[in-house]
Amino acid sequence: MHHDGQEPSWGPDISTSSELLPTSDVTHEPTIDELERELPVVTDGQIPLGDLISRIMQAIYAELAELAETMPNMSDSARKRTLADWVVKNKKQVVKLYAVAKWARDAETVQKCMNITAFLMTQNHQFEGAMEGLKYARESLDPARLRNHDLLTSLDVLTTGSYLRLPTCITKSIIPVTPLTDSQIAQTLGDMEDIIRYRLRISELVPVEMSQHRIADGRVYFTVPKLFEISLCLRGAQQDDGWFFVHVEFLINIGGDLTGLQDFPRVPTGIMKRHITDEADARLAFYLPVPEEAQESSIPPRPMLPPGVIDTPLVRVYNFLQMMSLSYQLEILWYQAQRMRTLGWADYLSVEMSQNRKDMIVSYWIRQPPPPARQNRVKLPLLGGTITVSIIESRGPQQAGPGPARSPKTRAFSRIQRRAKLGDGIASDEVEGLRLKVLWEPAKGALGANVSAGIMPDHVLCIDAGDLDFENLLRNVIERHAHSILEIFQLQLQNGQSRSVFSPPGVITLIKDDGAQALRVHLCADEVVIMTIDSRTGRLNLRDTGDLAAAGRGPRFTAFSEQLNENPFLLMGALMRLRLMTITDLAEQKANYLGLQSFQLQKLGSSTRGTLYIQLSNFPNHYLVLVITDERFRYALITTRIMTESMYTDMIMEDIAWLDFDRIHGEEIVISAHTGSSDMRIGKRKRDRDTDITREMGVGEVDSGFNLETQVLRELYSYCCARVAYMNVERQFKLRGIPFTHVNPTSGAPVTLELAHIQSSLARSVPALCVQSEDILSGAPAAEAAMPNIRVIPLNWWSEKNAQVVTSVKLKYVQQPMGKTAGTSAVIRPSKRIIYDTTQAVVSFLSENVNTCVDEFLEEWARVSKMVVIAREVAQMAKESSWDDVRLLSFDLQTVEFAYAQDYTVSISCEDQLSPMGGNFDLRFSRCQRQHAEQNRDKDQEFFNPHDDAEPFLRNILRHGHGRLAPSLHRLVTLLRDTLPIVAVLEELRQQGGQEGRSVDSFAKAAGWYRLLDIDLRHAIDFRLMTDQRVAILDGSFSLFDPTGSRGAQIESEELGLKPIPQFKNIVTDAVRELITSGKAQPGKIAVVDVGALCDTAMVCDLAKTIYLGVVASHAEL
Repeated sequence: MHHDGQEPSWGPDISTSSELLPTSDVTHEPTIDELERELPVVTDGQIPLGDLISRIMQAIYAELAELAETMPNMSDSARKRTLADWVVKNKKQVVKLYAVAKWARDAETVQKCMNITAFLMTQNHQFEGAMEGLKYARESLDPARLRNHDLLTSLDVLTTGSYLRLPTCITKSIIPVTPLTDSQIAQTLGDMEDIIRYRLRISELVPVEMSQHRIADGRVYFTVPKLFEISLCLRGAQQDDGWFFVHVEFLINIGGDLTGLQDFPRVPTGIMKRHITDEADARLAFYLPVPEEAQESSIPPRPMLPPGVIDTPLVRVYNFLQMMSLSYQLEILWYQAQRMRTLGWADYLSVEMSQNRKDMIVSYWIRQPPPPARQNRVKLPLLGGTITVSIIESRGPQQAGPGPARSPKTRAFSRIQRRAKLGDGIASDEVEGLRLKVLWEPAKGALGANVSAGIMPDHVLCIDAGDLDFENLLRNVIERHAHSILEIFQLQLQNGQSRSVFSPPGVITLIKDDGAQALRVHLCADEVVIMTIDSRTGRLNLRDTGDLAAAGRGPRFTAFSEQLNENPFLLMGALMRLRLMTITDLAEQKANYLGLQSFQLQKLGSSTRGTLYIQLSNFPNHYLVLVITDERFRYALITTRIMTESMYTDMIMEDIAWLDFDRIHGEEIVISAHTGSSDMRIGKRKRDRDTDITREMGVGEVDSGFNLETQVLRELYSYCCARVAYMNVERQFKLRGIPFTHVNPTSGAPVTLELAHIQSSLARSVPALCVQSEDILSGAPAAEAAMPNIRVIPLNWWSEKNAQVVTSVKLKYVQQPMGKTAGTSAVIRPSKRIIYDTTQAVVSFLSENVNTCVDEFLEEWARVSKMVVIAREVAQMAKESSWDDVRLLSFDLQTVEFAYAQDYTVSISCEDQLSPMGGNFDLRFSRCQRQHAEQNRDKDQEFFNPHDDAEPFLRNILRHGHGRLAPSLHRLVTLLRDTLPIVAVLEELRQQGGQEGRSVDSFAKAAGWYRLLDIDLRHAIDFRLMTDQRVAILDGSFSLFDPTGSRGAQIESEELGLKPIPQFKNIVTDAVRELITSGKAQPGKIAVVDVGALCDTAMVCDLAKTIYLGVVASHAEL
């Protein structure tokens, strides 16, 4: 072993014996580490684990990056399948790597064993080498003898000083050749160029395609455009010296993706150049004799030319390089096609090459056959088309003779050259005219269209050697193919069953979408669908170009695309359904924007494609129907009814009316009266073209397309609400037999800014109803107070609030409102339902319920009209009668307040005026503020009107005067004035009794009958108003209707009930006598009867007080 750092010797140890023999001085033994360092390191068949891991990770990352580029263009199923295959494959690699990592734990031990094995093998080899060396020495030493001495050569050297008999080969190999100078080289090249030029011009037959050449640097350069450039040189100056190949450059350029460009150099190198050189030299020397130095070898003899045949080596080399150049181009195209498959086209593109490598067949738009469960009746081809690139031989026309396809000028030049150089001889080879031909064959029925192969222009099916790009060729073919298919689709749509939809200009157009051919289909309004054909997969794709709101329709377009790809013949039906759904969604979106509730129900008519029912919020049984036809929207208003008696609660249509939006939106609209009886029977549907409905609603074709604006829908909805409101009002008129007409109250009136904000844009176009007062107020109270024309106008049908109805009546008798409730404005509103214009004397009645507006109007009119009559009569009383103290205090159409005597007032209002009994009147009695009232008097007592106790009896006077309100009012006022002294004195006596501590009460027994009840509740005095302003003061226990007095006798025997006032006749007589004596009463104006006295109203106050004092005194004595 060597431990001094020198290279160890693996041969036999030749150290001295002293080093081998053990001695006492040499006691060092090598350690294990030293021995291991002496072992050779063997790494054959092993690689570092880190390099292995790094290489596998880089490969996985590269595949992931390639998938990230290619997977977005794949379909969803293809992406899933590709990703699953990749995961399975790389999982296997990772598992193997994991196993290798486990095995690497023992790598050090294995390495040590391999080193020991190598050491032993080296030792064995050295032993075998030594044995072979000894054997060789034994065999070679025996014949190793010196030959006889060369005496002749020795003598030559001794005599001449040089070798005279040395072989020439030794001389040439030992003595260097003198190099040529630059001038000699230039001269030699110039001479060779002259020889080449002479040969080409005189004897060599040059193909016309190689006529473009130049001579330089001792050789000739032939250039064939778009094929190759070759340089040749002559072997010598003799006539039979042939040509030899120098270099070639293929005149091609690779376009498109330049990946792999280094694999296809323009100038061949390496083995490719060697192959071309050998083959070119062999073809150039095909008929030349074999050189003498090569005759001794086993080279077979070359063929001989027949007599009269002249060798044409340049033709042979042209044919060879032409084929090489075209094959080179075809291989480049094949490589580009295969690379496209690796970049995401593998599932949709197939590339095949023939065995002779002259034909390449590419099929695109490959699709997998459908599963048996989903096979359609219509079988579609499994590919879109094929592109075949072939190397073919081009022949000229028959009249031009044999030879390749050439121009007339070129053929003439070729004939002249052959005649000049060959004479009567025959050329050994003919020029082969080859070229690349591209053939396109579309698959019949691909995507449901039969495309002719003749539609592809020649410039598309052309291979340009200056720009070899198969992807560009394929994309151009696919683009033209897709364009033709889309043109067929366009013709089918424009000339098919739905041509009325798709034939108008601008509906179906061919466009460029992101550089690709696309079919633009205008569905409606701004909704456009773009149909494209994926150039890679050949699948039809539908997508929307609308706003962000259209993003939610993505799944719908995907479903339609899948359906069309399974059966492209369903294109027309699919587009019609898509159009219908888009139109419906657009209309539904507009309805939702306006807050309207919409439904999709059954169709209306055979020409209807779809319908959208919009329920009128204020009228749930009525719907605005948007009918979708092929050309446009049609609008209808329908009335429905729920059949609750059916099992499924069916809804039936009772009435339908078609709407003409142009007439609705116009300024001048006249709707004729439809007073005929409506057929409202359940289940009976009126005809679409009913004459009456046509007259009302104005049926017509709306040429507005499907550009449904929000304002249009709002106006239609508002008009329907208005129409339903009018129908409800008209139905009430019809049920009562009240004729009506339509008028336009706002015609010609300017629209103010305020009205523009609070009214609908159709408010000026919707007419009003006009009825005659004699018809609607027939039998109503105070009908004579209204002018002939009464106008009925529905309101708020354009808003979300409940629709209202305003009925306007102009009064004949103008009585200006007055009092604190009337206000100072020209327009007052005494109640929520009544508005009064004082300047025009127009009363407007507002009804919140359209269905009961007529009843509400009649009720309000009965109330208002009575108040108007009362106010008018009160005002006339003050002017025409002698009642100076009667004056009107307040009037606001709801209530009339007036003073009927002095400061005594009454307020009259009425309610429930439509009852069969004529309604009720509400009378409120009070007193005006008196200027001479006592300061310490209670305020309630100050304003108390004693007529208030008789209010239930007094109201009947007006109630029973239904239809004769003015006389009844006069009778009421007369009664109030006549009974005022009675109630006044009774109130005074009641208050006086209260002050004196006696409980005295008075109350009304009838409108003209009052009773004063004493403290013991057993005696009473009655005051009865009689004719001619006379008053009877009687004992309350006696009845005027029982002249025999039997009732009084019966009452005396009873413990309950009123009892006769003791000595009442004497008390009355004394009281009358006292008044006459005092001069307060005149004889003849007062009289005493058996149970009381009679007097006029002027003396009732004094007489009542005197009688009352007498009765009180009589009770005190008892």
